[in-house]
This record gives sequence, structure tokens and C-alpha cells, in this order.
Amino acid sequence: MDLSTIWLVAAPPVIGGIIGYFTNDLAIKMLFRPYRALYIGKRQLPFTPGLIPRNQERLARRISDTIMGSLLTPEELQNLARRLLQTERVQAALLWLLQLSLDQLGVDKEQKTARILANILRDLFGQSLPRLLKVLARREDFLEDQLNHIFDQIILEFQLTDEQAGKLADWVLQAVVPPDVLRQTLIDFLTDRNIQVIDEGFREKTSGTYWVVANLFGIRNSLIRLRAFCLDEREACNSVLAELIFSLGVKQRLKEWLQNLSLQNLPVSTVRQLRKTMRESVRTYFQDRGSDVLQGLSQSVDWQNVASIVLNRLQTSDAVTQSLGVVSQELALILERYLEKDLEKIVAQAIPILNIDQVITDRVRATSPADLEAAINGIVRNELQAIVTLGGILGFVIGILQSGILLLR
Repeated sequence: MDLSTIWLVAAPPVIGGIIGYFTNDLAIKMLFRPYRALYIGKRQLPFTPGLIPRNQERLARRISDTIMGSLLTPEELQNLARRLLQTERVQAALLWLLQLSLDQLGVDKEQKTARILANILRDLFGQSLPRLLKVLARREDFLEDQLNHIFDQIILEFQLTDEQAGKLADWVLQAVVPPDVLRQTLIDFLTDRNIQVIDEGFREKTSGTYWVVANLFGIRNSLIRLRAFCLDEREACNSVLAELIFSLGVKQRLKEWLQNLSLQNLPVSTVRQLRKTMRESVRTYFQDRGSDVLQGLSQSVDWQNVASIVLNRLQTSDAVTQSLGVVSQELALILERYLEKDLEKIVAQAIPILNIDQVITDRVRATSPADLEAAINGIVRNELQAIVTLGGILGFVIGILQSGILLLR
């Protein structure tokens, strides 16, 4: 067999394999390239840009429709939401948020949280609470149980100790009714009319020896002299009254009387009336002046400082730290019960809001042809290379068949 015959038989398989290989490779390349349209003059060359860049808008819509129609259906989104919102995960997320909030209080250099809490406390105690108490005070049973408890447990059983009674007796004798006050009281009492009434009454209503003394000597002159003594001899009168108070043991008697003073010694009906009177007095006070008092008290309080103290205490409180887990668990259970009831509605409302199909479309549309080619090649590189290789093999096989036919002829 000469060289021309060998070349005639070997050429078809080699040329067919080369053509099949590079034809498939070129076809795959033309799926993506050229990335832009090419022109000769004003005429656009056919097959430019590549198939995928030329139909990228339609491709984006088809991908979006496929994903939303087959993959991200409402049922699948509900299942995904259930898996994401399991009680353990939600509880852990809430616990993390609560702990993060507490930690954030410590690094709040501008005291924003303290100012917010201060405004809330100021409004609560200065505006809301006074109005609420004024409305509640109109009710007949306003603080009835609480005030009755205070009256029965504190006021009714209250009794001065020996030391307290002694100090109160000293205060009464030194500040309320000192000798000078007693002297002035005697002067104010011993008016001419009062002296005449006393003298006439003593003369008319006495008998026996007292009648003789009253009618022969009378007490009018004695009372007038006592008044004159109190007016003219101020220091001497005060000294005499002080001696009488000491000699008569007024302090001790007053101390014993104060120590024995108790509401329990009063009749039951009187005690009940006192309790009712106290309750009505408190209710009337809150109706008339309670709001003004609370507003004035609120204005006098440094709520910024109070809020800072409260927040600092919250950060270091063991009770707050230990309760975070319980709070997060309860919130997670509440959220779980809510989701069990309305998850389908929430997902149905969330899908239009999220606009996932438009996001997918915009994302595919915004991807450059080069990046799209790299992404597809990254997924099916081996499959595309197999198609190119298969084209070469088929070309080679067809070339062999052609050579066989030539040999048979």
C-alpha cells in the first residue's frame, strides 16, 4: 500500500475527530461568547452576542419561575420557617439578645438608655400615676383592703414605749404647754365675765361650810388677784407654775397616760368609725390633692440619677441574670404558639414583601456574562468537557466509517 492510499484511509478519522472535537468546543463557547454584539459597519454579526448573554433576561425570569414554582413554594417556606423557628433556636436567640442588651447598658457612654428610662419614669410618676389615682379614688372601695389592713395591724395595735412616752411628755410640757403658755392661758380664761360666772355659780350651788365661805368671802377677789399676779409678776408666776408641774408630777402622769393610750381601749363602734373616717379621708385627699403632691414629688426627683442606678443594678443583679433564661423560654413558647396558629398567614404575607422572585431575577440579570460562564463552568465543567470529547470521538468514528467505505470501493 503506497503513501497516498495510507493518507486516503487515515485522513478521514483524524480530520473527523478534529472537526467533531473543535466543533463541539466552539458550540459550547458560543453559548457564552461573545459577551457583546459585534458589528461590521451597521450590520450585526449573526450569533453575537452568545446564546446565554442574548437571552439573559428571559433566562433570569425562567430561573426565578422555576425556583419559586418548584423549590421555594409556600409549603417549603413554611417548613423552612418551622425548622428555623424551633423553640430551642428561638430561645437561644432571645437569650443572646437579652444578654447583649444588658451588656450594651454597660458600654452606653452617652447614657441614652438612662435618659429614655428617666423620661418614662418621669411620665409615669408625674403624669400617668396621678391621673390614674385620681380616677381610682372616686371608687368607694379605693384602697379599702390595704387601708383596713394598715389600720388593724399598725394603727390599732400601736402603743408608745416607756422611752417614747417620756420623750413625748417632755415635748408637750416644754413646747406645747410650758409655764408661760399656761400663764397666758389663765389670763385669757380669767376674764371679768368668766370670774363673775364662776363666783355666782359658786354662791348658788354650794351648801354648808362652802356656802358660808362663798357668800362671806367669795372667790371673785381671789380670781382677780390671781389674774393680776399672772399679769404683773410674769417671771414669778412662771416659776410657781413650773414648781406646781414638778410637785404635782404632771410629767409622770402625762407619761403614764400616753403610754396607756391605745385605740384598743375604745369601743368597737368607735374603732370602726375611726377606720371608716381614715379611709374616707385618704380617698378625699387623693381626689383633691393627691395628683398635685405626686407631681410635685416627681419634679423634685432626679430621675436621670434614679434611672442610672436602676440600670446599674439590673446589670449586676443575680436575679435578673438568672431570670433571662426563664424569660427567653417563655417568650419562645409564646412565639411558638403564635406561629402554630398564624404561620401560614405570615408566610403568605411575607412572600410578596420579600419579593424573592424579583430578587432572583435582578441577581441573574445583574450577573455579567463572564461571571455567569464561570459559574456554569464551575458546576458542569466535567460534563461540558465530556461533550467536547464525545464530539471528537464521534468525528473519529465517522471518519473510520468513511475510510472503510473508501476501501470497499
